[in-house]
Amino acid sequence: MTEDVAAVRWPGVARIRAWSRCHPLAADAVLAAILMVLTSVLWKSGELSPRALVFGIQLQMPLVWRRRYPLAAFGCMAVVACVQWLVSQVLGADVGLLVGLYTVAAYRELSQALLAYAVLEFGVVIAVFRWAPVSGRLSAFVALSGLATAAFVLGRNVRTRRAYLASLEDRARRAENERDQRAQLAAAAERASIAREMHDIVAHNLSVMIALADGAAFAARGRPAEAEAAARQVSSTGRQALTEMRRLLGVLRGDEQAAMRAPQPGLDQFDYLLTQVRAAGLPVSLTVQGRPFPLPPTTQLTVYRIVQEALTNVLKHADSPSGAKVLLRYDEPIVEVDVEDDGRTSSPASRRNGHGLAGMAERTAMFDGAVEAGRRPGGGWRVHARLGDGQAVS
Repeated sequence: MTEDVAAVRWPGVARIRAWSRCHPLAADAVLAAILMVLTSVLWKSGELSPRALVFGIQLQMPLVWRRRYPLAAFGCMAVVACVQWLVSQVLGADVGLLVGLYTVAAYRELSQALLAYAVLEFGVVIAVFRWAPVSGRLSAFVALSGLATAAFVLGRNVRTRRAYLASLEDRARRAENERDQRAQLAAAAERASIAREMHDIVAHNLSVMIALADGAAFAARGRPAEAEAAARQVSSTGRQALTEMRRLLGVLRGDEQAAMRAPQPGLDQFDYLLTQVRAAGLPVSLTVQGRPFPLPPTTQLTVYRIVQEALTNVLKHADSPSGAKVLLRYDEPIVEVDVEDDGRTSSPASRRNGHGLAGMAERTAMFDGAVEAGRRPGGGWRVHARLGDGQAVS
């Protein structure tokens, strides 16, 4: 019967066991007193000599410290038992030696437990030869050795079970810590993903809207039709930004189903993206090389965001660019993206130190890819990204 079942059927036993664990010294003192009463007072129907009483007290007293000093307590009891054998004093208090052996087996290493067991077996042998009749020596030896063996085995089983429960508790704690760490890593990855999306959405759309607003303000002086078209483009860009922002806010608020239903940008929206950039005043051309093959939505989103961020950087940082070129190269299962411009960059660090390039690197790393960005030999800037097999790396 397990301890849990015993605790349910006999709650008092569970309370006693809990009290014993909290107050080991007092519990062992009570145990020693009980053994003293049972083995000394009741021994031979009350015929107890003062010498036997002294030996009984000396045999049971070390049990008070049995859990704190198991081997020392057993050693003291063995010495008292040896003196008892020398003076030929037969006592029932010798049963305390079994408790001492059990304690050593339960609380100490196997080598120490075997030493205590050997000492007790030696005591059994010399006791049998001194006090048992010749005809009953074998049965007495078997009975006493059986008791000693039972105490030893019971103690080792308790130690093994205690170690097993401790290992289970340790594994449970480690599993809980690992689960918390995985949850924290997942949350951090999700925050990084949302931060990348927020940066791409806000940076691109605001850059386009600022360029359009500047153009509308300039055209309003003498070309109201162009100013009106630019203002409408600003409105359209703002609405698209709001739509994507609502999708991300749905993820943050826990409305993941609604967020998943919102369409994700892909290669089919390249034309709209290039139209936005052209309306902001930057001529952009798109070239596709190789034979296109189906790409997962996550790969399409990554390609879209890389091109979007690269063109946004041209609008923000390039000085007087005449245009930009986007090259999409298919070489199944590899996809490569090149975005080049011919504008002058007064501060290359402004392109390198922002969050955009870091976001590109994180996105391409998910697909076992890489991204490179830097000056072109003939002037301008180039962003090159290479995505692996088109499948996100978990």
